[in-house]
Amino acid sequence: VTLAFIAAYAAILVGRSLSLGEPMTIPMHRLESGAFLLFSFFMISDPKTTPDSRAGRIAFAVLVAAGAWYVHFRLFRPNGFLWSLAVASPLVPLIDWLVPAARYQWPQALSRLTRFDWRIPMSAARKTAVFLFVLGLALGAAARADAFCGFYVAKADTSLFNKASQVVLVRDGDRTVITMSNDFRGNPREFAMVIPVPTAITREQIHVAEASLVKHLDAYTAPRLVEYFDPDPCAVYERRMMESMAAPAPASVGAARQDARAKSLGVVIEAQYTVGEYDILILSASQSSGLETWLRENGYRIPAGATEVLASYIGQKMRFFVAKVNLAEQAKLGVVTLRPIQVAYESPKFMLPIRLGMVNADGAQELFVYTLTRKGRVESTNYRTVKLATDVEIPTYVKDPAMFARMYRSLFDAHVKREDMRAVFQEYAWDMGWCDPCAADPLSADELRGLGVFWLDGAAGQGVRPMPQMRIAPQPQNVFVTRLHVRYDKAHFPEDLVFHETGDRTNFQGRYVLRHAWTGTATCAAAEQYRRDLVARREREAQTLASLTGWPIEDIRRQQGVVPAMGPGPVKDEPAAPWWRKLWPQPGW
Repeated sequence: VTLAFIAAYAAILVGRSLSLGEPMTIPMHRLESGAFLLFSFFMISDPKTTPDSRAGRIAFAVLVAAGAWYVHFRLFRPNGFLWSLAVASPLVPLIDWLVPAARYQWPQALSRLTRFDWRIPMSAARKTAVFLFVLGLALGAAARADAFCGFYVAKADTSLFNKASQVVLVRDGDRTVITMSNDFRGNPREFAMVIPVPTAITREQIHVAEASLVKHLDAYTAPRLVEYFDPDPCAVYERRMMESMAAPAPASVGAARQDARAKSLGVVIEAQYTVGEYDILILSASQSSGLETWLRENGYRIPAGATEVLASYIGQKMRFFVAKVNLAEQAKLGVVTLRPIQVAYESPKFMLPIRLGMVNADGAQELFVYTLTRKGRVESTNYRTVKLATDVEIPTYVKDPAMFARMYRSLFDAHVKREDMRAVFQEYAWDMGWCDPCAADPLSADELRGLGVFWLDGAAGQGVRPMPQMRIAPQPQNVFVTRLHVRYDKAHFPEDLVFHETGDRTNFQGRYVLRHAWTGTATCAAAEQYRRDLVARREREAQTLASLTGWPIEDIRRQQGVVPAMGPGPVKDEPAAPWWRKLWPQPGW
């Protein structure tokens, strides 16, 4: 069955490419698909669900191959192998009736090995297997959601890459609106764009969009650099000790005290939530100094110069969405362009033609694809879609915008090399209604309609209401945005990109974290341990940056410099404690 299916489907692909005048690299690329290989060797080949005779099995395999071709290249739908198998399987009894043969029987030895009786005591090996299986389920169920937040520092937008083209795809059902931008810098008279489309286009379906819309979408979805500030370890230690030693007070008393202190500073706690790894408050305030004081007193590390920003938001009568990251979990986190051309059409094909642009290309090109859909994330069906490394801690000297730009280019280069330039990289996937932390405001309803989002209601957009580090659009947008980044050339991307909208609405962003060390002079056991751990943390950050970018580790360590002196003396690696120290607790332990 496997051999017949592979031969039949390969013959169909080659014949189709020959009839269309396509190079043979295209059918060869399709035959390298992981879905095709898994289906061929593990799904269609089950002897208990295929015809009994050899002729029947060959006919069945050819039938499934023809059905998969029809789904893929006539209906332009994904999962053609599965749909074809589902339709062809009920025909197996008919094939067995037309071409009878002896039914397949499992070998008796194999049957005895696979029979399981719970009444028989389990062996040690079987107990171990069951234990590992249950443990895996428990760990999977207990997997925590990624923590975001942090103060936004810089973004890695499309300006970091040469020869970069940008395309916005709005998709719902079979309706598509495509907005195409590019990096053309020559004389406008020399500009030419050839746009392959899957259906006839009328004048009413062609528009000119504003470049600012694509630029805003680029800024909103760009990979970002964020920073955290370590708290005073002594204050954290003392607060935890007091909480553990004191008798538990009613929650209403603690909340009342917190509200009273906030009220004295002109801060109103309007709502409190615990969501995943966040402690979330909705605040309003009458003065920025009081709000800044309250935030610092409650362990929110805000950078210098935040007062003016807070004051501007307070002046606009805005609320504040404040999120605190659990410290324990936190420790685990590692050109002028032409206006875009916009075309609307209806077709079952959800694809982006790139081959034509590679005909006379002098080297690899960069392509950024932004998809706006209703259901969820978009991925490529004919190339691997790979998520970028994210939520990693890197040395703080990367905070310089020029250094972060260099770092992200090197990181992307390393990802492309690792995948042999044969993958589509996901840089962002998020609900358009909000962001955290924000590299730019979410797009308003009017801006989304300008990009072709045709399913929004008729209410005029009210703009966005920015909040510190997290911004929420005033109305639910029902739009999910996916940002894909492709570096391609003729040798590694032989066929056009084909996409598929999934139901996955899991948030993802390329996010790189700076953790600024605490520089206080307090002395306590927690501070001493913090200073010892800081040396190891700096080394981990250097190794992470080296693995992401391919930079020499020696250069990174040199850029980091030595850990600054903090507290009563310089930070240095301490010798291992003598064995007898473990027998007697030390003061402050």
